[in-house]
Amino acid sequence: MLIQLLTRTATLLLSLAVASILIFAFMNVLPGDPAEVALGVGATPEQVAELQARYGTDRPLATQYLDWVAGLPQGDFGTSFVTGAAIGPQIVDRFLVTLWLVGAGMVIALVIAVPLGTFAAVRHRHPDGVLLAGVSQVGIAVPNFLAGILLIGLVSVQWQLLPSGGWVPPAQDPVEFARRLILPALSLGLVEGAVLARYVRSTVLNVLREDFLRTARSKGLRPYQALVRHGLRNAAIPVVTVLGLQLAVLLVGAVVVERVFVLPGLGSLLLDGVANRDLLLVQGVVMVLVLAVLVVNYLVDVLYTVLDPRLRAVA
Repeated sequence: MLIQLLTRTATLLLSLAVASILIFAFMNVLPGDPAEVALGVGATPEQVAELQARYGTDRPLATQYLDWVAGLPQGDFGTSFVTGAAIGPQIVDRFLVTLWLVGAGMVIALVIAVPLGTFAAVRHRHPDGVLLAGVSQVGIAVPNFLAGILLIGLVSVQWQLLPSGGWVPPAQDPVEFARRLILPALSLGLVEGAVLARYVRSTVLNVLREDFLRTARSKGLRPYQALVRHGLRNAAIPVVTVLGLQLAVLLVGAVVVERVFVLPGLGSLLLDGVANRDLLLVQGVVMVLVLAVLVVNYLVDVLYTVLDPRLRAVA
Protein backbone atom coordinates (compact mmCIF):
# COMPACT_ATOMS: atom_id res chain seq x y z
CA MET A 1 0.00 0.00 0.00
CA LEU A 2 2.87 2.36 0.76
CA ILE A 3 4.33 1.80 -2.71
CA GLN A 4 0.95 2.59 -4.29
CA LEU A 5 0.66 5.75 -2.19
CA LEU A 6 4.13 6.93 -3.19
CA THR A 7 3.43 6.15 -6.85
CA ARG A 8 0.18 8.12 -6.83
CA THR A 9 1.85 11.03 -5.04
CA ALA A 10 4.60 11.11 -7.66
CA THR A 11 1.96 11.00 -10.40
CA LEU A 12 0.16 13.93 -8.77
CA LEU A 13 3.33 16.02 -8.61
CA LEU A 14 4.25 15.17 -12.20
CA SER A 15 0.73 16.07 -13.38
CA LEU A 16 0.95 19.41 -11.55
CA ALA A 17 4.28 20.17 -13.19
CA VAL A 18 2.96 19.36 -16.67
CA ALA A 19 -0.23 21.35 -16.03
CA SER A 20 1.73 24.41 -14.88
CA ILE A 21 3.86 24.33 -18.06
CA LEU A 22 0.82 24.01 -20.31
CA ILE A 23 -1.10 26.78 -18.54
CA PHE A 24 1.88 29.15 -18.61
CA ALA A 25 2.59 28.38 -22.27
CA PHE A 26 -1.03 28.87 -23.29
CA MET A 27 -1.30 32.23 -21.56
CA ASN A 28 1.87 33.47 -23.19
CA VAL A 29 0.96 32.49 -26.75
CA LEU A 30 -2.20 34.61 -26.64
CA PRO A 31 -1.88 37.74 -28.79
CA GLY A 32 -1.35 41.12 -27.16
CA ASP A 33 0.92 42.38 -24.41
CA PRO A 34 -0.55 42.57 -20.87
CA ALA A 35 1.28 45.83 -20.25
CA GLU A 36 -0.29 47.44 -23.31
CA VAL A 37 -3.72 46.19 -22.25
CA ALA A 38 -3.26 47.55 -18.72
CA LEU A 39 -2.10 50.98 -19.91
CA GLY A 40 -4.59 51.35 -22.74
CA VAL A 41 -4.28 52.33 -26.37
CA GLY A 42 -2.85 55.76 -25.55
CA ALA A 43 0.26 54.43 -23.79
CA THR A 44 3.67 55.38 -25.14
CA PRO A 45 6.37 52.76 -25.82
CA GLU A 46 8.36 54.11 -22.88
CA GLN A 47 5.42 53.59 -20.50
CA VAL A 48 4.89 50.07 -21.81
CA ALA A 49 8.58 49.25 -21.39
CA GLU A 50 8.54 50.64 -17.84
CA LEU A 51 5.55 48.50 -16.85
CA GLN A 52 7.10 45.42 -18.46
CA ALA A 53 10.28 45.97 -16.46
CA ARG A 54 8.29 46.51 -13.25
CA TYR A 55 6.40 43.23 -13.59
CA GLY A 56 9.27 41.30 -15.17
CA THR A 57 7.52 40.44 -18.44
CA ASP A 58 10.53 41.63 -20.43
CA ARG A 59 12.62 38.70 -19.15
CA PRO A 60 12.97 35.32 -20.92
CA LEU A 61 9.89 33.10 -20.68
CA ALA A 62 11.81 30.36 -18.88
CA THR A 63 12.83 32.80 -16.15
CA GLN A 64 9.26 34.08 -15.82
CA TYR A 65 7.95 30.53 -15.55
CA LEU A 66 10.44 29.50 -12.87
CA ASP A 67 9.73 32.63 -10.81
CA TRP A 68 5.97 31.99 -11.09
CA VAL A 69 6.23 28.32 -10.12
CA ALA A 70 8.61 29.08 -7.24
CA GLY A 71 6.04 31.41 -5.71
CA LEU A 72 3.06 29.02 -5.97
CA PRO A 73 3.85 26.94 -2.83
CA GLN A 74 3.92 30.18 -0.79
CA GLY A 75 0.68 31.41 -2.35
CA ASP A 76 2.48 34.05 -4.42
CA PHE A 77 0.71 34.18 -7.79
CA GLY A 78 2.17 37.52 -8.79
CA THR A 79 0.58 40.95 -9.09
CA SER A 80 -2.38 41.91 -11.25
CA PHE A 81 -1.54 44.09 -14.24
CA VAL A 82 -4.97 45.73 -14.12
CA THR A 83 -5.45 46.47 -10.41
CA GLY A 84 -1.88 46.28 -9.14
CA ALA A 85 -3.06 44.08 -6.25
CA ALA A 86 -1.52 40.78 -5.17
CA ILE A 87 -3.31 37.87 -6.83
CA GLY A 88 -2.74 35.27 -4.10
CA PRO A 89 -4.99 36.81 -1.41
CA GLN A 90 -7.76 37.35 -3.98
CA ILE A 91 -7.66 33.70 -5.01
CA VAL A 92 -7.69 32.49 -1.40
CA ASP A 93 -10.71 34.64 -0.50
CA ARG A 94 -12.65 33.65 -3.60
CA PHE A 95 -11.70 29.98 -3.32
CA LEU A 96 -13.23 29.79 0.16
CA VAL A 97 -16.55 31.00 -1.27
CA THR A 98 -16.41 28.40 -4.04
CA LEU A 99 -15.41 25.72 -1.53
CA TRP A 100 -18.49 26.45 0.58
CA LEU A 101 -20.70 26.35 -2.50
CA VAL A 102 -19.27 23.15 -3.99
CA GLY A 103 -19.08 21.42 -0.61
CA ALA A 104 -22.68 22.22 0.25
CA GLY A 105 -23.79 21.20 -3.24
CA MET A 106 -22.03 17.85 -2.99
CA VAL A 107 -23.53 17.15 0.44
CA ILE A 108 -27.01 17.83 -0.93
CA ALA A 109 -26.26 15.62 -3.94
CA LEU A 110 -25.17 12.70 -1.76
CA VAL A 111 -28.15 13.07 0.57
CA ILE A 112 -30.39 12.83 -2.49
CA ALA A 113 -28.50 10.24 -4.53
CA VAL A 114 -27.60 7.51 -2.04
CA PRO A 115 -31.04 6.76 -0.55
CA LEU A 116 -33.03 7.44 -3.73
CA GLY A 117 -30.62 5.55 -5.97
CA THR A 118 -30.59 2.58 -3.60
CA PHE A 119 -34.37 2.61 -3.30
CA ALA A 120 -34.78 2.82 -7.08
CA ALA A 121 -32.49 -0.21 -7.48
CA VAL A 122 -34.25 -2.31 -4.86
CA ARG A 123 -37.65 -1.38 -6.30
CA HIS A 124 -36.62 -1.44 -9.97
CA ARG A 125 -39.49 -3.80 -10.88
CA HIS A 126 -42.11 -1.66 -9.12
CA PRO A 127 -43.83 1.53 -10.34
CA ASP A 128 -42.25 3.72 -7.65
CA GLY A 129 -38.76 2.56 -8.59
CA VAL A 130 -39.40 3.20 -12.28
CA LEU A 131 -40.80 6.64 -11.44
CA LEU A 132 -37.70 7.59 -9.45
CA ALA A 133 -35.45 6.45 -12.29
CA GLY A 134 -37.45 8.60 -14.72
CA VAL A 135 -37.32 11.65 -12.46
CA SER A 136 -33.55 11.34 -12.09
CA GLN A 137 -33.21 11.10 -15.86
CA VAL A 138 -35.14 14.36 -16.24
CA GLY A 139 -32.95 15.98 -13.57
CA ILE A 140 -29.81 15.12 -15.53
CA ALA A 141 -31.09 17.15 -18.49
CA VAL A 142 -31.53 20.35 -16.42
CA PRO A 143 -28.46 22.68 -16.45
CA ASN A 144 -27.26 24.06 -13.12
CA PHE A 145 -27.88 27.66 -14.10
CA LEU A 146 -31.44 26.89 -15.22
CA ALA A 147 -32.13 25.19 -11.90
CA GLY A 148 -30.81 28.30 -10.18
CA ILE A 149 -33.02 30.63 -12.19
CA LEU A 150 -36.08 28.46 -11.49
CA LEU A 151 -35.29 28.39 -7.77
CA ILE A 152 -34.92 32.19 -7.70
CA GLY A 153 -38.24 32.66 -9.49
CA LEU A 154 -40.07 30.23 -7.22
CA VAL A 155 -38.47 30.54 -3.78
CA SER A 156 -37.23 34.14 -3.83
CA VAL A 157 -39.65 36.01 -6.08
CA GLN A 158 -42.92 34.12 -5.67
CA TRP A 159 -42.65 32.74 -2.15
CA GLN A 160 -40.15 35.32 -0.81
CA LEU A 161 -38.57 32.78 1.52
CA LEU A 162 -34.88 33.24 0.74
CA PRO A 163 -32.72 35.99 -0.81
CA SER A 164 -32.02 35.67 -4.51
CA GLY A 165 -28.30 36.33 -4.31
CA GLY A 166 -25.41 38.00 -2.59
CA TRP A 167 -22.88 36.73 -0.09
CA VAL A 168 -22.35 37.15 3.65
CA PRO A 169 -19.21 35.59 5.25
CA PRO A 170 -20.04 32.93 7.87
CA ALA A 171 -18.00 34.73 10.54
CA GLN A 172 -20.02 37.90 10.03
CA ASP A 173 -23.55 36.45 10.24
CA PRO A 174 -23.91 32.63 10.25
CA VAL A 175 -27.68 32.70 9.80
CA GLU A 176 -27.64 35.08 6.83
CA PHE A 177 -24.69 33.15 5.40
CA ALA A 178 -26.75 29.94 5.45
CA ARG A 179 -29.82 31.66 3.97
CA ARG A 180 -27.83 32.99 1.04
CA LEU A 181 -26.02 29.68 0.46
CA ILE A 182 -29.11 27.46 0.32
CA LEU A 183 -30.38 28.33 -3.17
CA PRO A 184 -27.05 28.21 -5.04
CA ALA A 185 -26.13 24.98 -3.25
CA LEU A 186 -29.50 23.50 -4.16
CA SER A 187 -29.07 24.49 -7.81
CA LEU A 188 -25.83 22.49 -7.86
CA GLY A 189 -26.93 19.68 -5.56
CA LEU A 190 -30.27 18.86 -7.17
CA VAL A 191 -28.80 18.38 -10.63
CA GLU A 192 -25.75 16.56 -9.31
CA GLY A 193 -27.95 14.39 -7.12
CA ALA A 194 -29.91 13.28 -10.18
CA VAL A 195 -26.66 12.30 -11.94
CA LEU A 196 -25.29 10.39 -8.97
CA ALA A 197 -28.63 8.69 -8.29
CA ARG A 198 -28.44 7.04 -11.72
CA TYR A 199 -24.98 5.67 -10.96
CA VAL A 200 -25.99 4.52 -7.49
CA ARG A 201 -29.00 2.72 -8.94
CA SER A 202 -26.86 1.00 -11.58
CA THR A 203 -24.15 -0.15 -9.19
CA VAL A 204 -26.59 -1.34 -6.54
CA LEU A 205 -28.47 -3.31 -9.20
CA ASN A 206 -25.23 -5.04 -10.16
CA VAL A 207 -24.45 -5.84 -6.54
CA LEU A 208 -27.94 -7.26 -5.95
CA ARG A 209 -27.22 -9.89 -8.60
CA GLU A 210 -23.93 -11.03 -7.02
CA ASP A 211 -23.58 -14.49 -5.49
CA PHE A 212 -22.22 -13.24 -2.17
CA LEU A 213 -25.39 -11.22 -1.58
CA ARG A 214 -27.60 -14.23 -2.28
CA THR A 215 -25.46 -16.24 0.14
CA ALA A 216 -25.95 -13.59 2.83
CA ARG A 217 -29.71 -13.73 2.32
CA SER A 218 -29.70 -17.53 2.47
CA LYS A 219 -28.10 -17.29 5.93
CA GLY A 220 -31.16 -15.49 7.24
CA LEU A 221 -30.49 -11.82 6.54
CA ARG A 222 -33.31 -9.74 5.15
CA PRO A 223 -32.73 -8.14 1.74
CA TYR A 224 -32.07 -4.68 3.16
CA GLN A 225 -29.83 -6.08 5.91
CA ALA A 226 -27.75 -8.02 3.38
CA LEU A 227 -27.48 -4.95 1.18
CA VAL A 228 -26.40 -2.65 4.01
CA ARG A 229 -23.91 -5.09 5.54
CA HIS A 230 -22.33 -6.55 2.43
CA GLY A 231 -23.56 -4.74 -0.67
CA LEU A 232 -23.18 -1.00 -0.21
CA ARG A 233 -19.43 -1.14 0.36
CA ASN A 234 -18.93 -2.97 -2.93
CA ALA A 235 -21.30 -0.62 -4.69
CA ALA A 236 -19.41 2.37 -3.31
CA ILE A 237 -16.25 1.71 -5.37
CA PRO A 238 -17.62 2.71 -8.82
CA VAL A 239 -19.70 5.46 -7.21
CA VAL A 240 -16.54 6.98 -5.70
CA THR A 241 -15.02 7.05 -9.18
CA VAL A 242 -17.97 8.99 -10.55
CA LEU A 243 -18.01 11.20 -7.45
CA GLY A 244 -14.44 12.31 -8.12
CA LEU A 245 -15.27 13.15 -11.72
CA GLN A 246 -18.45 14.98 -10.76
CA LEU A 247 -16.61 17.15 -8.24
CA ALA A 248 -14.68 18.55 -11.18
CA VAL A 249 -18.00 19.11 -12.96
CA LEU A 250 -19.29 20.95 -9.89
CA LEU A 251 -16.29 23.28 -9.93
CA VAL A 252 -17.05 24.16 -13.55
CA GLY A 253 -20.78 24.47 -12.85
CA ALA A 254 -20.05 26.79 -9.94
CA VAL A 255 -18.61 29.34 -12.38
CA VAL A 256 -22.05 29.97 -13.91
CA VAL A 257 -24.00 29.53 -10.67
CA GLU A 258 -21.86 32.17 -8.98
CA ARG A 259 -22.85 34.60 -11.70
CA VAL A 260 -26.54 33.75 -11.36
CA PHE A 261 -26.51 34.30 -7.59
CA VAL A 262 -23.89 37.11 -7.57
CA LEU A 263 -21.43 35.17 -5.42
CA PRO A 264 -17.82 36.43 -5.18
CA GLY A 265 -16.29 33.02 -5.84
CA LEU A 266 -13.42 31.72 -7.91
CA GLY A 267 -15.59 31.43 -11.01
CA SER A 268 -16.58 35.08 -10.84
CA LEU A 269 -12.94 36.05 -10.38
CA LEU A 270 -12.01 34.00 -13.45
CA LEU A 271 -14.68 35.62 -15.60
CA ASP A 272 -13.67 39.08 -14.39
CA GLY A 273 -10.05 38.32 -15.24
CA VAL A 274 -11.02 37.17 -18.73
CA ALA A 275 -13.18 40.27 -19.28
CA ASN A 276 -10.36 42.60 -18.14
CA ARG A 277 -7.74 40.52 -19.97
CA ASP A 278 -5.79 40.16 -16.74
CA LEU A 279 -3.81 37.15 -17.99
CA LEU A 280 -1.74 36.65 -14.85
CA LEU A 281 -4.90 36.52 -12.75
CA VAL A 282 -6.52 34.06 -15.17
CA GLN A 283 -3.35 31.98 -15.11
CA GLY A 284 -3.43 31.73 -11.32
CA VAL A 285 -7.14 30.90 -11.11
CA VAL A 286 -6.87 28.17 -13.77
CA MET A 287 -3.89 26.67 -11.93
CA VAL A 288 -5.87 26.51 -8.69
CA LEU A 289 -8.81 24.85 -10.45
CA VAL A 290 -6.51 22.28 -12.04
CA LEU A 291 -4.87 21.66 -8.67
CA ALA A 292 -8.27 21.08 -7.06
CA VAL A 293 -9.27 18.56 -9.75
CA LEU A 294 -5.97 16.67 -9.52
CA VAL A 295 -6.11 16.53 -5.71
CA VAL A 296 -9.67 15.19 -5.84
CA ASN A 297 -8.60 12.46 -8.27
CA TYR A 298 -5.64 11.66 -6.01
CA LEU A 299 -7.89 11.31 -2.96
CA VAL A 300 -10.25 9.07 -4.96
CA ASP A 301 -7.35 6.78 -5.85
CA VAL A 302 -6.31 6.59 -2.20
CA LEU A 303 -9.89 5.91 -1.15
CA TYR A 304 -9.98 2.87 -3.44
CA THR A 305 -7.52 1.05 -1.19
CA VAL A 306 -9.66 1.83 1.86
CA LEU A 307 -12.87 0.52 0.30
CA ASP A 308 -11.40 -2.49 -1.52
CA PRO A 309 -9.16 -4.81 0.58
CA ARG A 310 -8.05 -6.60 -2.60
CA LEU A 311 -6.08 -3.52 -3.63
CA ARG A 312 -4.30 -3.49 -0.29
CA ALA A 313 -3.44 -7.14 -0.74
CA VAL A 314 -1.91 -6.42 -4.16
CA ALA A 315 0.11 -3.56 -2.67
